[in-house]
Amino acid sequence: MYPLRCFLGFFGVVTIASSGAAWGQTAQDEEDLASLYGDKAFISIATGSQQALRRAPAVASVITAADIAAMGATDLDAVLEAVPGLHVTNSPNLYASGYAIRGITTIVGPQTLILQNGVPITTLFIGNKGNIWGDYPVEHIARIEIIRGPGSALYGADAFSGVINIITKAAADTQGTEVGARAGSFNTRNVWVQHGGKLGVVDVAAYLRLGATDGIKETVTADAQSRYDRIFGTRATLAPGNVNMGFDAVDANLDLGYDKWRVRANYKLRDNMGTGVGIAYALDPVGRARSERTMLDTSWADARFAKDWGLGFTASYLQYTQLTPTDFQLFPPGANIAGGVSANGLFGGPDTWERQIRLSAYATYTGLAQHAIRIGLGHDDLDLYKTRETRNFTYSPAGALVPTAGGAIVDFSDTNPFMRPQHRLVDYVLVQDEWNFAKDWTLTAGVRRDLYSDFGGTTNPRLALVWDASLDLTAKLLAGRAFRAPAFNEAYSFANPVARGNPDLRPETIRTVELAFAWQARGDTQVNLSLFRYDMQDIIRLVNGAYANIATQNGQGGELEAVWDANRKLRLTGNYAWQRSTDEITQQDAGFAPRHHLYARAEWQFSGNWLASAQVNWVAERKRAPNDTRSDIADFSTLDLGLRTRNGRNQWDFAAAVRNLFNADVREPMQATGAALPNDLPMAPRSVYLQASYRM
Repeated sequence: MYPLRCFLGFFGVVTIASSGAAWGQTAQDEEDLASLYGDKAFISIATGSQQALRRAPAVASVITAADIAAMGATDLDAVLEAVPGLHVTNSPNLYASGYAIRGITTIVGPQTLILQNGVPITTLFIGNKGNIWGDYPVEHIARIEIIRGPGSALYGADAFSGVINIITKAAADTQGTEVGARAGSFNTRNVWVQHGGKLGVVDVAAYLRLGATDGIKETVTADAQSRYDRIFGTRATLAPGNVNMGFDAVDANLDLGYDKWRVRANYKLRDNMGTGVGIAYALDPVGRARSERTMLDTSWADARFAKDWGLGFTASYLQYTQLTPTDFQLFPPGANIAGGVSANGLFGGPDTWERQIRLSAYATYTGLAQHAIRIGLGHDDLDLYKTRETRNFTYSPAGALVPTAGGAIVDFSDTNPFMRPQHRLVDYVLVQDEWNFAKDWTLTAGVRRDLYSDFGGTTNPRLALVWDASLDLTAKLLAGRAFRAPAFNEAYSFANPVARGNPDLRPETIRTVELAFAWQARGDTQVNLSLFRYDMQDIIRLVNGAYANIATQNGQGGELEAVWDANRKLRLTGNYAWQRSTDEITQQDAGFAPRHHLYARAEWQFSGNWLASAQVNWVAERKRAPNDTRSDIADFSTLDLGLRTRNGRNQWDFAAAVRNLFNADVREPMQATGAALPNDLPMAPRSVYLQASYRM
């Protein structure tokens, strides 16, 4: 807590000392600030069309490229931790990250919809962005738009607790050519090049990044095999031992724009990825994973296609594979299997191949006085078209593990795989009306109907009443319903005795009510407050080795955020979120997500083009799952420092940062059986990086 107190004290002293200067800001000051921090006043994710952020019919945030640079962040997860009410969690499997928004979290985090340039990157097998994720670089991000709260009335499945849209840089965002290199702790190294300009009449933006890391080497003192050793009297565990975290990375983007057309291509490869703690929560020093994601999308839009009419469409293609070049070691040699000891250990390699084709079109109509009507329709073809599994064990009729002869690795793809290929079709239609029914009052009403080929239809409405109470105060009252579709592994997996699918699953649903205020307290100070309550139904969880719609949960809380431009050189940003989530069956805290989360950042421009930053992140009061008797997860606070230059074309820029300066012991809770990892997941210790880039 000492770093937190020091930073908050600094925050308060600077606030008092600078208050007199802030009132004297000029128009030139505001232009300078806009140049320094980027334009955050507009958002498109809330309705599908650009509008003022403070009047958007949602609780929303915008993070610009300038914000990301000021944070000193090098990865998407570090950026999103700064969003009010959002905490980045991690799974033991490959340390895959998830996003707990307003207390809604599970081990794989499928309740938050992730978009890239408006296109879902959801994987069909797990239902999240993919466990073999690694990282997501930030140099090519123009802005990130985030909705906290339901978004299914616009975006359909998985826009449950929130929506995150990553918008990559177009030609206008990255004029000229930039080359860069970065090196840091854990033998992490990255090089990249990006370019923006013209090729004849075509706007062109391109980006390529190559990277690698050995990953953190934090120690796990006890794992799942430790528990089995105690039960069966064996000595097979590799704990205490280090997590397995390295990977190699390739990222590439191409963005082409001509008149009303836009074509984008994206490639993301993660190879030689370590398994984290292990797929079965037993340390695995040998398993390696690989994921490859290719995305193509083309769009056309004309806001003035005809009098009072606008039209647009998007077509996208996503190809995703996840492979195990080296089979995962589920349990080490000497582990007990069904009453017998396996000399070879348990190994398995599940692989999947998927393709997604999405077609959507919309029309806007403004010919009716005080109304802006949006009509949309679409079709998704979601095909997990191939599965493969190799392993050195099979299952008895009772579900017990049986080693293969001599421990040989056998291909069970045709005889007994973890899942057969699956195919899902989705058709949908949506209608939305923004009605300015009185001066300073707007009512946004929308509804979307989705029809799934495997589990039927679902209808999700929303209402948003926005009132400009005065020139400096806007109030919002919001209500909406959202759903999460069962992932393919939840519905259709079968050759797995501890996680069998259930084709009769229904979608998870949530109903949310929100009250929000946006207050321009002074010309240099913005304050936002949001309050919420939600009720979740038909939550999908494992029960006796099979998935079922078994749980319900309710939650309530709020988020307070403020931005103060103290003067031309100093900006202070902070937010505080609190929430209470209750498992309705046990009437206990739903667990895992922080009840209190504080983030604060100071940015200081000095000596011309130097920018220094300091940020603190405090996460507190995370409860265990109901019936988990362990003590609560320890609170933590981290302090990060950054320093960078901001030079122009044909000049070098340099950056340096230290994260977790005081080397706090940061841990994320184990969300499965607590006994598997009794001491939870150790996260990154103190780390540093140095960066150089040159713009031409």
